[in-house]
Amino acid sequence: MTERPEEAREPASEVPPRRMGRFALLLAAALVAGAVAGLAGVYGIGGGPRNVVATVPATGPAAAPSPGVAGKAGQADVVDDQCGVASEAGKRLASFATGELAAFAPTEKPTRIPDLAFLGPDGQPTRLSQVGGDGLKLVNIWATWCVPCRKEMPALDELQATLGSAGGDGAPGFEVITVNIDTRDPAKPKTFFEETGLKHLALYTDPKAQAFQDLRVVGRGFGLPTTMLIDAQGCELGHIAGPAEWASPDAVALVKAALAETAKR
Repeated sequence: MTERPEEAREPASEVPPRRMGRFALLLAAALVAGAVAGLAGVYGIGGGPRNVVATVPATGPAAAPSPGVAGKAGQADVVDDQCGVASEAGKRLASFATGELAAFAPTEKPTRIPDLAFLGPDGQPTRLSQVGGDGLKLVNIWATWCVPCRKEMPALDELQATLGSAGGDGAPGFEVITVNIDTRDPAKPKTFFEETGLKHLALYTDPKAQAFQDLRVVGRGFGLPTTMLIDAQGCELGHIAGPAEWASPDAVALVKAALAETAKR
């Protein structure tokens, strides 16, 4: 089932006997609706449905521009043009969405990912635009209580070791940015990194899980893990809702193709 945080529940209030029948019917309907939604987001590595792509549309307002363009008249069209270019590049990556990356969904409609706020490895506040340099970024939202997340983290670490680069001399860089959203025990992600032997990923954390909520504005963040491939302007090329084998040849080929697309600009 879709991996989500446990939510505290209020004690049930007393219900008059005459209303019990209606209450029971409403409760049953809610449970059925919840079950259907859960099945729609089943994620898993090995056995059963894999990399199920979320189909829940965004219902919130448009994502706010990043700090570099916010509040400047006439800049909205520039932002749209930037993300339009990224979207077209993402569509050209469709032929690489095969094998272990078959669920990679190129971005059909130009989409700017919110400039997510979280804590850096030093515990200081930072933003997505301030990490990963000026190249391509693979942004992954995960939690230690999410089993599929735990399984794919070593592969993300290996992908960073294989392709992670600061770029330079006209070549775009690449960075895997994983943001942990554990809210109850801030020590858990660090312990997980140590026990799992993750050495190439930086530990970014969001103990309030606000980044996960912010992503819902643009139709992302409806299950864990959620992974987005974005450019230096925060424009999305494509995404995967669910886990993937990020260290596989299929993943490496897709990222290299995305880097080649970025280098053309």
